[in-house]
Amino acid sequence: MRRLTVMHPVPVEVPPALAHQSTLREANLGVVLRSVCAAEEPLSRAGVAAGTGLTRSTVSRLVDELVAGGLVEEGTALLAGPGRPATPLLPSSRVCAVGLQVNAAHVAARLLDLRGRVVAESRSEPDLVGSEPAAGLALLADHLAEVLEAVPTGGRVLGAGLALPGVVDAAGERLLHAPNLGWRDLDPGPDLRALLDGIPLGLANEANLAAHAFAEPAPGRRGRSGHFVYVSGEIGIGGAVVTDWRVQTGLHGFAGEIGHMPFRPGGDPCPCGSDGCLERYAGRLAMTRRAGLPPGTTLAELGRLADGGHAAAAEAIDLAADALGVVLAGVVNLLDVPTVVLGGEIGDLADRITPRVTELLRARVMAAAFMPLEVVRDADDVPGATGGALLHLSRVVAGPAGFLTV
Repeated sequence: MRRLTVMHPVPVEVPPALAHQSTLREANLGVVLRSVCAAEEPLSRAGVAAGTGLTRSTVSRLVDELVAGGLVEEGTALLAGPGRPATPLLPSSRVCAVGLQVNAAHVAARLLDLRGRVVAESRSEPDLVGSEPAAGLALLADHLAEVLEAVPTGGRVLGAGLALPGVVDAAGERLLHAPNLGWRDLDPGPDLRALLDGIPLGLANEANLAAHAFAEPAPGRRGRSGHFVYVSGEIGIGGAVVTDWRVQTGLHGFAGEIGHMPFRPGGDPCPCGSDGCLERYAGRLAMTRRAGLPPGTTLAELGRLADGGHAAAAEAIDLAADALGVVLAGVVNLLDVPTVVLGGEIGDLADRITPRVTELLRARVMAAAFMPLEVVRDADDVPGATGGALLHLSRVVAGPAGFLTV
């Protein structure tokens, strides 16, 4: 495997007299790079200047820095009118990050570039319910090695983000508890860091990373909604809350555990130690059990059976929709977020459950008559991995000065 170039932001001591000038330059570098990354069509230097309000000479100087530093590439100059041809600017295709994801039903690795494109991916669908961590992490390491082989020649991998279906510590270093995996108090790093060869690795809750990817589907580019609650439905149910395009993690980093909010207190026992939790009614294992189907049945298969007249499958889906609608109405009442995003496998049932969830939201949200409530689907099939890579790439856009090559 080729040796990868690893870039780390290096703190620099700035003399007080130069602090203002240096800080302004760093801020403007971020403004210019974000403008380049956010553009639906490539901008020229003049286009960046027009969009940011910076002078053309300032933009030209900052773009030259970003090009020389390997964060921006120049396309082929185009003659769009009188005067000099306009040179289109593009985020670098050689600056990358890795996203990793482990949950109870699949393991995935994705390599994304600064344009937000998937350069390579590797994945499998093992059954990791109640598994030993070593087996799942060894499989993840295999997928990681495969995508690292696809790094472009001369490319830089700036970080790796691992999405896990459970509670992660605030430092992003240890998995504290993943009930459906059966993993507890675990540092996955030693199994991965040898392959990463110095590339920074961070851990985060799967739903939080998926929500970040939905809020910012490419580095520096905002998604369709900046205020939403994200429901990640797999074997269990995860969740995240986004306001102003930012995932709200709470004081200790534990916010968003929607799957363990009560739907029927005193109801079905949950691996978290409580009972009646949402995921005991809307998680995949709960639905397939109620339908009398094997635990390996996917939610897409469950939906097809329900459409074909399987009464128990239809009843299980209907109960899941009721549970989601009731719990999510409480979330919307509390947080005033107008959009619900269905991600992961639960998205495969979106056509069946969205009408009922929407009906319950309109009936139970106090301000429903005054806000545009909507339920939408996230089409990404491994959004946690996507978010794990995007989180690192977004940091490049936010502070490009620390990632320029020398």
